[in-house]
Amino acid sequence: MFRRFSSPTRCLVISIFSLALLLTAAPAQSVFDPTISEDIMTLQIDPMTKSELETEVGAWQSILRENSEKIVDLEIKSIRGEIDSAKANTELAKLREQKAGLIRRTEIVIDAFELKGGNAEDVKKYVAAVKGIKTGVKDMNSRIHALNAWLSSQEGGIRVLIQALQFLGVIILFWFLSLFASKLIRRAIDKQEHISELLKVFINKMSRRIILAVGLIVALGTVGVNVGAALALIGGGAFILAFALQDTLSNFASGIMLIVYRPFDVSDSVEIGGISGVVDSVSLVSTTIRTFDNKKVLVPNKKVWGETITNITGMPMRRVDMTFGIGYDDDYEKAQEILERIVAEHDLVLKDPAPNIRLHELGDSSVNFICRPWANTPDVWSVHWDVTKRVKKEFDAAGISIPYPQTDVHLHTVENKP
Repeated sequence: MFRRFSSPTRCLVISIFSLALLLTAAPAQSVFDPTISEDIMTLQIDPMTKSELETEVGAWQSILRENSEKIVDLEIKSIRGEIDSAKANTELAKLREQKAGLIRRTEIVIDAFELKGGNAEDVKKYVAAVKGIKTGVKDMNSRIHALNAWLSSQEGGIRVLIQALQFLGVIILFWFLSLFASKLIRRAIDKQEHISELLKVFINKMSRRIILAVGLIVALGTVGVNVGAALALIGGGAFILAFALQDTLSNFASGIMLIVYRPFDVSDSVEIGGISGVVDSVSLVSTTIRTFDNKKVLVPNKKVWGETITNITGMPMRRVDMTFGIGYDDDYEKAQEILERIVAEHDLVLKDPAPNIRLHELGDSSVNFICRPWANTPDVWSVHWDVTKRVKKEFDAAGISIPYPQTDVHLHTVENKP
């Protein structure tokens, strides 16, 4: 077929024919269309290879450069007075609107290219350099007109306003959704008697925060933020963040342990690391304790979990420990009878377990009885105070002394013999 041509001509024809076959055999579907929808463009570039995207990046950079050159030429002519200012401003507004659309589409192609292993740092720097509104420094009318044109442009102020409204709308929607979901979850977990109040509060708070976090991601996606890249960046910096916040993460882990193993609950009276009081709340970072003299103390969770925890009100009933002393000359059998009667007649003392009243020891200055009745946990101090008050009254009436520490000094006279 090619023998009728001379050798140089034959080579040229073969090259052209081969190139035509190459181009027609597997044509790549280009997205190089300045008016293409960004959503459609994103879908079309998804199956493209790295080499195809590299061609697209170059094409979009070229048309962006042409648009920027037209803007610069018009601005120079306007400054020199070679063109009517009003006409120039109108034309500049159109070109800048086109430029904003070109920049966004170029950035979409760049992101896809880099995601598939390409390097487009130079193009990214070029796009960053040509962004924005640039006018003559002394031409305030041009600046004002450019700003007004941008505010009223579909690719400028109107687009930003729409995106801002979309962002706020999504955030408000998910905020109400979190409130609604929180109420439903609260009703569901309130029916579970085996779940502590701490775990209920934790589940309720975390459900709201998770919903709000999802809402934030969705809202960022609606305004064109590359959420995947942002999450990847956060994941890459997780190690550094964890190292910087190791104390906070330690408190967080301890907070999880407190919520899961439940050594105490809200409103329990506790003693932790020398701090005694009532538990007001437990967050993932700290535990709030209200002391018995009404001080508010915030204790880091890692210290709470690392210390010995005494739950004063953790059990439904407690033993009341009291000690009473009488004199060595007093009737100890009568004293024990009085103690047993006082305890038996008290309404808040439990019958089971039975009280334990015994002559316990012979002290230095007194004969000591232990008196150990049982009471429901909220009634412990009432029993302690009532029994102590009545013992004093009954002992005084029976003539039984309550001695205090004393020392007897005995003097012996020694006669000196001659």
